[in-house]
Amino acid sequence: MYRLHGPAQDLYEGIANLPIVSPHGHCDPAWFASDTPFANPAKLLVIPDHYVFRMLYSQGVPLANLGIGAAGRTTKSRDVFRLFAAHWHLFLGTPSRLWINYVLRETLNISTPLSVETADQIYDQIAELLALDDHRPRALFDRFGIEVLATTDGALDTLEHHQTIADSPWNGRVIPTFRPDSVLDPSDPGFVENVRHLGQLTGTDTGDFNGYLAALRKRRTFFAMMGATATDHAIEVVHTEWIDHPEELYQKLCKSNATPEDAAKFYGHMLIEMAQMSVEDGLTMQIHGGSRRNTNSDVLRDFGRDKGADIPVAVDWVRGLEALLNRVGNTPDFTLILFTLDETTYARELAPMAGHWPALRIGPPWWFHDSPAGIARYFDQVVETAGYHNLAGFNDDTRAFMSIPARHDLWRRGVADHLAQQMNRGYFGAKDAAELAQTLATDLARDAYGLAP
Repeated sequence: MYRLHGPAQDLYEGIANLPIVSPHGHCDPAWFASDTPFANPAKLLVIPDHYVFRMLYSQGVPLANLGIGAAGRTTKSRDVFRLFAAHWHLFLGTPSRLWINYVLRETLNISTPLSVETADQIYDQIAELLALDDHRPRALFDRFGIEVLATTDGALDTLEHHQTIADSPWNGRVIPTFRPDSVLDPSDPGFVENVRHLGQLTGTDTGDFNGYLAALRKRRTFFAMMGATATDHAIEVVHTEWIDHPEELYQKLCKSNATPEDAAKFYGHMLIEMAQMSVEDGLTMQIHGGSRRNTNSDVLRDFGRDKGADIPVAVDWVRGLEALLNRVGNTPDFTLILFTLDETTYARELAPMAGHWPALRIGPPWWFHDSPAGIARYFDQVVETAGYHNLAGFNDDTRAFMSIPARHDLWRRGVADHLAQQMNRGYFGAKDAAELAQTLATDLARDAYGLAP
């Protein structure tokens, strides 16, 4: 991990060993329900991490050769790891290099540098560790000092893995997050069938709009009973609008007779409905905006969704959220966390918005910007206008479980570096900096997501 000096190192040492609060991510709850050993080094470090395989793909490495998708199932895991090691130089200068080095050195205690020549040796070392009881998912969760880990789960998920965890004697806190896009967004190819399934799952007639809303409320209640404290919504174009009488439009959508404009209009209305439900039930609402998903049609066809082809696009947060905020943005008990891949909006829109609307919090740097430079740019652009207490702290947003300590460590180093610079400028002293360091490391995330320790 990158080095700190002087006051920055002192601030970092004060927060380095705080518990990890991970309120948003994409780890598989089945890992902790079954607590079976991770299969092999490739499935641990390469195959689930789109940061890794998208870089290799960009340099001409076929995804199937990396064990990705149905075509990759016959690829031997050792060959995947060898291929990854052979291209390790591609990651120089990227946060992935920092994270993976941290995993190898700090988490797995492997001091041998990764290379073509050492690939098999390191593969065998990791494989031996994964066979040990103290490297099973639950043991690692405890060793990492994770206070709470939130997964992301579809609205139609039965949450059986979460139930298994809850019924076990293990004390690890793994909670779901309600992600209802598949039953809110009519542009989803399965929307009509998903709504039917929603009705069946909840024992509710979704033939009319009121029944549809009732079914959504039931699912939110179920998720909250299973420990959820948040919802999550992924949208490319941020758009909200209130429809006074949505029944006619809903019927068109359920009969697949609607236009793309109708679909966008309906989804914009449903985001406001979700916000109003959050006012009712207290679930924090998250919006991840400005990512055009699955832009590589060949990869989507052959390997499915979420394979590294999501690309940032420009976002108009002010106009996009105007209808929602003017309906519930002044509600003090409602929290809406905004995440963007469009860094140009931090200073221009998000910081001024969060510095005014009581409901808003700014999410941490996301995806491409979760890096030392990205974290520094984030603080430089948002703090002067929004302050620190209108931020949502940090979440790792990862599918790669082993990288969680590394990502939080990188954030904490970025926090310490930023606060040391603020001290050097004379903005505040060591006492305020130390308090802010803990606030940014753990407390803001607990507060934003309603996660009491």
